[in-house]
Amino acid sequence: MNIILLGPPGAGKGTQAARLVAKHGMRQLSTGDMLRAAVKAQTPVGLEAKAVMDRGELVSDAIVSALIDEELASMDAQTGAIFDGYPRTAAQAESLDALLARHNRQLRHVIELEVNEDALVERITGRFTCANCGEGYHDVFKQPEVAGVCDKCGSTEFKRRPDDNEETVRTRMTEYRAKTAPILPIYDARGIVTRIDGMADIDVVSAAIEQVLAG
Repeated sequence: MNIILLGPPGAGKGTQAARLVAKHGMRQLSTGDMLRAAVKAQTPVGLEAKAVMDRGELVSDAIVSALIDEELASMDAQTGAIFDGYPRTAAQAESLDALLARHNRQLRHVIELEVNEDALVERITGRFTCANCGEGYHDVFKQPEVAGVCDKCGSTEFKRRPDDNEETVRTRMTEYRAKTAPILPIYDARGIVTRIDGMADIDVVSAAIEQVLAG
């Protein structure tokens, strides 16, 4: 079972991918994470990528494809892949088809977590966490039981991510639409795209994804 999971930052992709990994033993192939790991491990592809980044240039499609190729080669044939952050262009979609064919794999589903932009802005800009234990809270949806005191550890220190602001969220949404627009028609034409309401409750989204995978 090989799938592409799409959705803008804050749509819940990471949460849903983690659940799929835990429940089905799938592997999440996040190109950003894979790139950092390859650079840290100083693999041949990692060294090549580091040289490119050190020059201030963008990592090429060829390097990203090589990373995915390495990862697929290391995976058991029965382990499903969740592609996160790739492909982002028509050329990458073509490369992915070739990589999957090389490893005798087939792309079964493309799942997009759809969001309402204004509601997403509210969801993200209201987030804050305990500075001590990392427990998550929200201005509207989840306040500490005792104001100013963490439910989990009792700390009174909280923090917010500096990029959790409206301007950044809307910029990310614009970038997401620009990046996914070229690839969705490719997969729509194959009849493998399912759109799910990413603003629904986490468990509801998980159930909807499970229904897609079972189909």
